[in-house]
Amino acid sequence: MKTSIYNKPHRRYNILTGEWILVSPHRTKRPWQGKTEDKGETRTVTYDPSCYLCPGNKRASSDLNPDYDDVYTFTNDFAALLPDVETEEVNDGLFKAATEKGICKVICFSPDHSLTLPLMNVEDIAKVVQKWKEEYIELGSLEAINNVQIFENKGQIMGCSNPHPHGQIWAQRSIPEEIIKKTANQKSYWDKNGKSMLSDYLEQELEANERILIENDHFVALIPYWAVWPYESMIIPKRHMQGIDQLSHDEEKSFAEAIKGLTIMYDNLFETSFPYSAGIHQKPTDGKEHDEWHFHMSFYPPLLRSATVKKFMVGYEMFANPQRDITAEQAAKTLNELSEIHYLKR
Repeated sequence: MKTSIYNKPHRRYNILTGEWILVSPHRTKRPWQGKTEDKGETRTVTYDPSCYLCPGNKRASSDLNPDYDDVYTFTNDFAALLPDVETEEVNDGLFKAATEKGICKVICFSPDHSLTLPLMNVEDIAKVVQKWKEEYIELGSLEAINNVQIFENKGQIMGCSNPHPHGQIWAQRSIPEEIIKKTANQKSYWDKNGKSMLSDYLEQELEANERILIENDHFVALIPYWAVWPYESMIIPKRHMQGIDQLSHDEEKSFAEAIKGLTIMYDNLFETSFPYSAGIHQKPTDGKEHDEWHFHMSFYPPLLRSATVKKFMVGYEMFANPQRDITAEQAAKTLNELSEIHYLKR
């Protein structure tokens, strides 16, 4: 559905969180005289003797990595959450606090220091998906763990402390705020309609065909209607699944294909190793069925105008609500016009 409202300042509703975003498409014409970032060099070294994550190397904790030749996970040496924390609470008037238990793990996508997800083979990305699945099942089965958050911070701009391609998994007792919001909104829709909200949303998106980036047998990658970041995207399974533990072998491969295709688009946009934070949202592991949940993976990339200009969440975004300048439709059009071949391999 095309409408003139998209050419004017307008608000869009995020069905998953119940929050609004301000869209200001006319602001893309404003000049930029602000901060730029170093574009950075593309890594070509397959092994770095100074890297804490390369096979066989000593980590900062003095532990040695094995000579791994596949996906490798280990407990984070500087974890934000610890498993053996005694339960304590502060409940003093308006002062409230409670200890939090959890486990933080690092997942190295490949032994090759130079390979980011868009440069990996689909088969090797599928192994990463399988490891995510394995860790989600294993950690989620622990009695003290009620949520497992899988994510990746890619690039120095996103605060990544090590260039070796890797992600993280934080499993904890409490259910994080974003998951609480998404659970509530999906459950409300499920209770009213007896159907997954993202199933209906995906059906409407495919019919509109304005924000679709990739479609294969089992997954769709798109710019969500309510996107906040300039080139924010989502990968949604066509089949209603509460979590990645329900992926079949074929679906694991299709998921990997969608991840590779999407991240190639990102790299090709400004011909740089495109930074982002990506994460999988899925049902909590608190022992409840959570029929309402429909798992999805979101990518939040900060780059806006070039490889050196990023979008900052400041001012109005910090004190009011999120705002973006390019519409979701413009972002999808830009990405869809790019080559499917990675710029380093043309």
